[in-house]
Amino acid sequence: MTDDTYLVRFTKGDGPVRVGVENGSWLRPLAAPNRSSSQALKIDWLLPDDPEAPRAAALNDWLRGAMTDPVERAAVTLAPPVGRQEIWAAGVTYRRSEEAREAESNNSNVYRRVYEATRPEIFFKSQGHEVVGLGQPVGIRYDATWSVPEPELAVVLNAHMEVVGFTIGNDMSSRDIEGENPTDLPRANVYEGACALGPRIWLQPGATVWPDVTIQMEISRSGETIFNEQTTTASLHRPLSELIEYLGRCKRFPCGVMLFTGTGIVPPDDFTLAEGDTVRIRIDPIGELVNTVRVVGRREAVAAL
Repeated sequence: MTDDTYLVRFTKGDGPVRVGVENGSWLRPLAAPNRSSSQALKIDWLLPDDPEAPRAAALNDWLRGAMTDPVERAAVTLAPPVGRQEIWAAGVTYRRSEEAREAESNNSNVYRRVYEATRPEIFFKSQGHEVVGLGQPVGIRYDATWSVPEPELAVVLNAHMEVVGFTIGNDMSSRDIEGENPTDLPRANVYEGACALGPRIWLQPGATVWPDVTIQMEISRSGETIFNEQTTTASLHRPLSELIEYLGRCKRFPCGVMLFTGTGIVPPDDFTLAEGDTVRIRIDPIGELVNTVRVVGRREAVAAL
């Protein structure tokens, strides 16, 4: 395997979702050893605490043996690269994020304490089945007035808390809700369409340090770019190994887990997303995660109360 090898979930025509290895113009579906052809290999099977599942150090060799005949890349559609995994998130891992959070909470020093604390802020973000993929709409809450995307590098971990690789994440957030009450992370960060991942997993099995990558985000409205900024993983405040160690303390992830690692890109305070906006996040060599924005929530039901 080379450094530009990726793990993907995909569909071909009306067929089932399958898992494959992508490299350039070719894509090879995977078949699990000792399983019949009718038992489609699932992406979460590669990550669990299972005697037959490959450990990170052996993943590349295992994948070589599981690859089948290639299919034409242009003939498939990519699906979100997640199965039964939980998705968690680390917060305030960039100085820019700490500064923005202080401002939105009327200069409370709580976020400085989070940034400087020994223990990182880590919170639950989403179940795997709720994740939005490439080309699917992300959500903004109907009862929020200040909604932003948060472009992040997401790390993919197996059940042994070993790095399998990295993907692109969009940690949608309601800044006004968190600003009013810094402890209300669930309402501000966990709602329909709030978690996007994809389009593929950049395989880096066994990685122990951050890859040196640039994270770019562009937001457009009615065909015009209204925000464009970038940052790099060099600005991350916490080591990769530290976030993984704290995530895995006192909790097991039998199907593996994905971790958003924080954002260093924050739109200005007078900016909020609107329905129909397009959010484009690019991290080379992973690619681009592109989503449009829709308003979510039961407005009619709430109004009737």
